[in-house]
Amino acid sequence: AAYYLRLERGRDRHPSPEVADALADVLRLDADARAHLRALALGRPQHPAPRAPETVPEPVRRLVLSRRDTPAYVQGRYHDVLVANPLATALSPSYRPGVNLLRAVFLDETPRPLYEDWESVIAALVASLRVRDDPGLAPLVAELREESADFRRLWARHDVSPRTAGRTRLLHPDLGPLDLAYEKLTVLPDEGQVLVVYHAERGSRTAGLLASLGEQPG
Repeated sequence: AAYYLRLERGRDRHPSPEVADALADVLRLDADARAHLRALALGRPQHPAPRAPETVPEPVRRLVLSRRDTPAYVQGRYHDVLVANPLATALSPSYRPGVNLLRAVFLDETPRPLYEDWESVIAALVASLRVRDDPGLAPLVAELREESADFRRLWARHDVSPRTAGRTRLLHPDLGPLDLAYEKLTVLPDEGQVLVVYHAERGSRTAGLLASLGEQPG
């Protein structure tokens, strides 16, 4: 376990894939954590090259904005909201374009009242953050570790899990509980862009409430 920590922190030489697999066996890592360890073994640049500002492909942007019955937004490689439809921003101000979801969750905590099971939400968020072996995330991770006790605690667990679909209950301040399913679809794999869509069961109470939310003036 100590060797695993040194690898993550860049304090040890990179082992061969065979050694990484053996270490994964000893630590009894699941498939996602095993893949993360293999990525660490391959190494990564210490000084990532600067990248251009993130741009959502125009067809995806039009798709998001055309969805009037389902909240949808696109998040970038560093969890910045790049584009969102009106229903998403009505669901939570944290889904406004320009908001960094990690900072909103761990530093501002504006979204906290929205989630019934806050601990599960933030644990899943940190576990998904480890999936992408992007050195450009290092400054943001360092900031969150410095400023947020919750982030430090969860980051120290070294959980790795890409959550691409599931169900959640949101507690909207005006509408009350909303039972929603969500899906996360990769837009640009190399850029880390993800389309996030919430939807309710057809004919359900939540579907009716979402429809009423979409009819409210923005």
